Amino acid sequence: MHSRFNQNDMLKILISDERKLMEIQKDFNSYFPFLKLEFFKAPHKIGEGSAKNLLLESNKLVRDIRSNRPASHLELQDEMTVNQLELLIFSKFGLAAQVFRKSGNVWLETSATDNWTLLQQNNEGAELSTQIKENRENLDNIDPY
Repeated sequence: MHSRFNQNDMLKILISDERKLMEIQKDFNSYFPFLKLEFFKAPHKIGEGSAKNLLLESNKLVRDIRSNRPASHLELQDEMTVNQLELLIFSKFGLAAQVFRKSGNVWLETSATDNWTLLQQNNEGAELSTQIKENRENLDNIDPY
């Protein structure tokens, strides 16, 4: 699977105090359908996951979880790594984020593959989800007798 975007295209997501986290998540997921962003009370260390008890509810407004910062756009590119994205979100917007990749019906933290690009992560999620779906369909078609 290749990018839907030209190499020079910047994908933009508005980050402002009036937006809910779920709106940012939806925008991100529209660009990368096999990835999702989750927001936490504190950033995680490189190569480590985020503690579930620090997960923020997606109906929270941005202004309720960060100090006052001007509205701006988060600019993404396919070749940006997960680590670069998470560091950018924290340094520019004061939001601790973690990228998750879809694998069938579950979402996996990408902490072990934070050096992969967003496009690599999304493609892996698409491939894993397709393989899992096909395996389930093949199992459903097996006659038990």
